[in-house]
Amino acid sequence: MSDILLDVQHLSHVFKLGKHAVIKAVDDVSFQLKKGEIFGLVGESGSGKSTVARCIMNIYKPTAGKILYTGLDICDRLEFRKYHKMLEANRQIIFQDSTSSLNQRMTVADIIAEPMHIHHIKPPRGSLRAEAEFQLSYVGMDSSYLDKYPTELSGGQRQRVAIARALSMEPELLVADEPIASLDVSIQAQIINLLRHCNREHGCSMLFIAHDLSMVEYLCDRVGVMYHGKLVEIAPTAELYANPQHPYTKTLLSAIPIPDPIAERNRKRMDFDEITFDRDGVLTEIAPGHFVLRKEDLE
Repeated sequence: MSDILLDVQHLSHVFKLGKHAVIKAVDDVSFQLKKGEIFGLVGESGSGKSTVARCIMNIYKPTAGKILYTGLDICDRLEFRKYHKMLEANRQIIFQDSTSSLNQRMTVADIIAEPMHIHHIKPPRGSLRAEAEFQLSYVGMDSSYLDKYPTELSGGQRQRVAIARALSMEPELLVADEPIASLDVSIQAQIINLLRHCNREHGCSMLFIAHDLSMVEYLCDRVGVMYHGKLVEIAPTAELYANPQHPYTKTLLSAIPIPDPIAERNRKRMDFDEITFDRDGVLTEIAPGHFVLRKEDLE
């Protein structure tokens, strides 16, 4: 049995800006996510990370390419319709903006229980409210929050509710689209540890999208680096951070803050010249599991 949960093949997505203008948000992206793995996707704003996530979740219909989930082509309309209940239950997404992703007119209890209600799943703990209370305790919040509304919660609390809602379905795949970007550093660490626990204890596979390279290094098993819609490098986390090959990856890693003030002040940051960026290369394996975007004729 294959250990590949998600297989993204030559994915491209174009947004139309008018009758004649288009922007290519994702350009021929391919990668695989193994069962039980956390795959990190990093890059600057506008690099196409969130578009990839939305294509994987069928929020956007890709312009080209295939996305296979447990071997099912979820871009195929007929196949998606046939298995859509299973796909909706087994895949969950956490958005960056918890304010807009939570219904402001619903209580926390109703928000967490809503997926089980929609899919007619019998709550393991007897009632939807009891299940919501358990899931809330799992993310570090007590039952006093069950009857509160999202507007009564802090940003970190809202994000925990969003995570509890996603985990209530016990998904095989969790797509976390910059879930910590707008949170305080202390809250970020708590959310990251929670996601790590979900992966280690429950085997939840995860696509983790983030800007914070330090968090990615701590959480992820492998990392993909995106630039202007292209995947420029993929490698196991330790290999990528120790031996980056693409100039853009080197630039990103050189910008990671150093906690030593003297070292931070004296270190040299690299600059990436986007004019020299070659979009026509292909991902070439230079070491086991380490792929870099480069010209095919290069050795």
